[in-house]
Amino acid sequence: MSAPLGRRAAAEAVGTGLLVTIVVGSGIQATGLSHDVGVQLLANSLATVFGLGVLITLLGPVSGAHFNPAVTLAAWFTGRRDNAGPTLREVAAYVPAQVTGAIGGTVLADAMFARPLVKFSTHDRSAGHLWLGEVVATAGLILLIFGLERSGRAALAPVAVASYIGAAYWFTSSTSFANPAVTLGRTFTDTFAGIAPASIAPFIAAQLLGAALGLGAVAVVYGRSARTADVVVPHGEPELASS
Repeated sequence: MSAPLGRRAAAEAVGTGLLVTIVVGSGIQATGLSHDVGVQLLANSLATVFGLGVLITLLGPVSGAHFNPAVTLAAWFTGRRDNAGPTLREVAAYVPAQVTGAIGGTVLADAMFARPLVKFSTHDRSAGHLWLGEVVATAGLILLIFGLERSGRAALAPVAVASYIGAAYWFTSSTSFANPAVTLGRTFTDTFAGIAPASIAPFIAAQLLGAALGLGAVAVVYGRSARTADVVVPHGEPELASS
């Protein structure tokens, strides 16, 4: 049994929102504590690693802890033939919840640091090498999540996914957004973690391309699975559905 769809969507909104609050808030804190960009990025990435691991552990049993439209769409795509993955109805609930949560998380972070609640970013991130970074970051994330599921190690997702995102902060040119909802949310803050609205369309296009390439890599490495990824962690505890 799984939790009602409304509760699962709420978990996705809360999880994505808190993730963005962590990313934006730690970025604001880091720039206030140091003028060294390397130190700022280190603080931002460490906070994201720890926070994401906690959020996946906490909310994964309710919704699967997607927190990312690319992950939700990939799960739907891989399960559509066998009707084993998210339905279109579930996708239609998850994705708006993730986007809404991301925007709310940005506003919350700005509020905590006495910044304007909504001030669109002026941080231009429009460059081919940054888009390539997003393709690589998202492809790796999808390969990791679905590879863990297909090899029967989805329980490792909280540590593995958080660790990958932390590493991708440093080895990708874009600092690894790898998430369309997070990308949209980060347009609403003109701080360290922001992205200018004009930059988001190619970023999201690169992320969706990366997701497709990641699924291709999963098929090449693991072959077709008889079941669909219960991403990011197995969910559907009976006690969650009965309360």
